[in-house]
Amino acid sequence: MSGLDPRLKETAYPLELHLGYTLTDWSKDIAVVELPLADHVKNRLDLPHGGVHATLLDTAMGYAGCFTGDPDNAQMALTLSLTVNYLSRPKGNRLIATARRIGGGRSTFFAEGDVCDETGELIASATGVFRYRKG
Repeated sequence: MSGLDPRLKETAYPLELHLGYTLTDWSKDIAVVELPLADHVKNRLDLPHGGVHATLLDTAMGYAGCFTGDPDNAQMALTLSLTVNYLSRPKGNRLIATARRIGGGRSTFFAEGDVCDETGELIASATGVFRYRKG
């Protein structure tokens, strides 16, 4: 991964600010979203809530399919389907969602992604279908 081109950095939106995740890499068909683990994203077992994994995967997969490389020509998408498989619990202190656009056409695309921590522990995986927004 090469990192995020500073020209493509977008203003953080409220959910992103509240949870504390950031887009750290974005290029054609690939996106990475990272989240430091904090108490406000954990469940009663002191583990990241499953909805946090799903949010990171949904976000990363959406970005992976919407790369244009031009900050003045933003592409947006809506999630049509999201399937998450929970595999393990983190050993580290940071969740890293890496997503790839794996196919699609003019109006929809398909993506897959994984959540690992900084130790390399695979925590969750997902697939999704997304529809491009017009306008």
